[in-house]
Amino acid sequence: MSDSNTDWLARVRWDAQGLVPAIAQEVGTGDVLMLAWMNREALAQTAATGQAVYFSRSRGRLWHKGEESGHVQQVHEIRLDCDQDVVLLKVTQMGHEPGIACHTGRHSCFFSVLEGGEWKAVDPVLKDPSSIYK
Repeated sequence: MSDSNTDWLARVRWDAQGLVPAIAQEVGTGDVLMLAWMNREALAQTAATGQAVYFSRSRGRLWHKGEESGHVQQVHEIRLDCDQDVVLLKVTQMGHEPGIACHTGRHSCFFSVLEGGEWKAVDPVLKDPSSIYK
């Protein structure tokens, strides 16, 4: 007998490590804020709480976005791509105005642009990371 409350999790195509990439997109602007990874538990918790929970590969554990920084992501919608192997979270980035999603203190993790064969940081640091993380 299956639990219909979690049948939707079975539709996700998890990789060999039991993970799926998750893109966080700002609901108001459409800005792509970050890419992280989710395991089954992280996705289930995100759906249940309405706040983004990821799986940190470097820490080897669940990571509630904003647990240290206070920069929580309020989740408005969860989408699955056509191949069922990428999750898209439509979020409001909380904790600072404008929202800071990146551990570098920037709005988005995608702050570098390829120009003339070099990566150049084009978005400003909104808050010094040393004042965010203890």
